Amino acid sequence: MSSPSPKPQQAQKSKAPQSSDTLYESRKKLYVRAVTGVFANWRWALVWITQILFYGLPWLSWNDRQAVLFHLAERKFYIFGTVFWPQDVFFLAILLIISAYALFFFTAIAGRLWCGYACPQTVYTEIFMWIEQKIEGDHIRRQKLDQAPMSANKLFRRSAKFLVWGLVALWTGFTFVAYFSPTSELLEAARTFSFGPWELFWILFYGAFTFLFAGVLREQVCKYMCPYARFQAVMFDPDTLVITYDEARGEPRGVRKKGVDPRSLGKGDCIDCGICVQVCPTGIDIRDGLQYECIGCAACIDACDQVMDKMNYPRGLIRYTTENALKKNWGNKEIVAHVFRPRTLIYGTVLAVVCLAFVWGLASRDPLRVDVIRDRASLAREVEGGQIENVYRLHVMNMAESTRTFTFEVSGLPGVKIAGGPPRIEVGPASTQSVTLQVLVPYDAGKPGSNEIEFLITAEDDPSLSLREETTFLLPR
Repeated sequence: MSSPSPKPQQAQKSKAPQSSDTLYESRKKLYVRAVTGVFANWRWALVWITQILFYGLPWLSWNDRQAVLFHLAERKFYIFGTVFWPQDVFFLAILLIISAYALFFFTAIAGRLWCGYACPQTVYTEIFMWIEQKIEGDHIRRQKLDQAPMSANKLFRRSAKFLVWGLVALWTGFTFVAYFSPTSELLEAARTFSFGPWELFWILFYGAFTFLFAGVLREQVCKYMCPYARFQAVMFDPDTLVITYDEARGEPRGVRKKGVDPRSLGKGDCIDCGICVQVCPTGIDIRDGLQYECIGCAACIDACDQVMDKMNYPRGLIRYTTENALKKNWGNKEIVAHVFRPRTLIYGTVLAVVCLAFVWGLASRDPLRVDVIRDRASLAREVEGGQIENVYRLHVMNMAESTRTFTFEVSGLPGVKIAGGPPRIEVGPASTQSVTLQVLVPYDAGKPGSNEIEFLITAEDDPSLSLREETTFLLPR
């Protein structure tokens, strides 16, 4: 068997300070080794899916507008055929609840799935590390390049890497802003370099943080800045699937030749090659047990399985398993059976109920809304013919994706009518239109003071789409 490849410098397990002068140990740069395997393929599949969605959605059109646009200036969120208004903040609250319970549910089942496969920090770190590997080489070449004196080759590779990183970061910032400002306007602004101050700020700000987090800080974001790493363990229990080193099978670890029975040497299956540490994006040794720095990416599983294959040992020395499964020597059948336990059933039930409530709320949402506002500058006045006039301003919100014409009627008092006859207004798709109505009532039609009346707003093309809004009519005392 060939000798193991040189090990790149890795961050060592943190130790307690030896004196009051060493409260902080400076970061040791990680040279993460590339790995292939089942979980690496899943991770890259999620990278492709998330980035196709992120970079692609702002370019899609829907009914002559951007398909997904959070238009802050208009105070409207467009998501394909649905338009959300400020009055729909209820749905935002439900989405936050869904996100929270989805996190609780999947974390209780299999640990930090979000962190390991879909978190933007993980996704962009994977992308930036891939770029770095293509330009500077593998983990050994990168370490040698860092340690080498400045040369034309080093300057060229560093410059090329930073240039590509910068372009990716700027395009990411541009795409982020495109969710809040129409893409067509941003493209024109880019062509003439006439961005608004806030657009330019957010493009540079988001791009700079993408560059900093994915290219420079990397594992430090997960270890020190992300709050989820600090509290995620409270959602674990002995039946949560986590990445685990099988200590009973692997210890005592030690090097040996291929084909030698480790039991004859008094050793376990772990050959102490250290590759599981080399591929870890946070630089931890999974053999030391569950640690908060572990993001659950399963790179160590892929690496260890490849080593086990070369040694002709069974796979799974490092694997997804549970604390109870290790203690009680459970197989996959028992592990799966314990996925459905009280904690996950409660999380799953709440998640399902809230999701159904969200879908029901969207499906039953009224496509027409009307706000009635009394003209407070002229509460009630007498006009010709001995009639009393009240003035109202109606804000009509057409929440549908097509232009509609609405008619107005009023009822509630004898002889009540709208001056000039029933009006008609045309409201564009996902638009608001205001109309001022002068309502007339005979002087003796009701009691002095406040009287109830009702406006009926009806869509001409669909009489079933109507809305009744109650208000009050003031008669002088």
